[in-house]
Amino acid sequence: MISVNYRDPLPLYEQIKTKLRQLMLAGTYSTETKLPSVRELASQLAINPNTIQRAYRELEAEGYIVSVPGKGSYPVDSDTLKSKTLTQLYSEFDIIVAKLINLGVSSASLSERIDKGGDQL
Repeated sequence: MISVNYRDPLPLYEQIKTKLRQLMLAGTYSTETKLPSVRELASQLAINPNTIQRAYRELEAEGYIVSVPGKGSYPVDSDTLKSKTLTQLYSEFDIIVAKLINLGVSSASLSERIDKGGDQL
């Protein structure tokens, strides 16, 4: 389920965080599902446990998981995660739209790009 790409310039702990976030938002991990332990995941991926620990620590700081001493780490409710993620993305979207409008991009042009799914890249 979780894999890392050693050729990716993104640090390994960031890759792990991203993949875990995706799995939690998709509902693969529910609030009752314990995440793999640091040792289990480190062994599975053949990487240093400190890398996994950093990913888990940052996910907890960001509010994606809750760690229970002696029991493991568990995802926060997926609806809460989706709501939090949407709020964050909409905030980033608003900032980018404001910058584009300040550069003279019309709202019609922005709407057209949104309707096409941003495939004009």
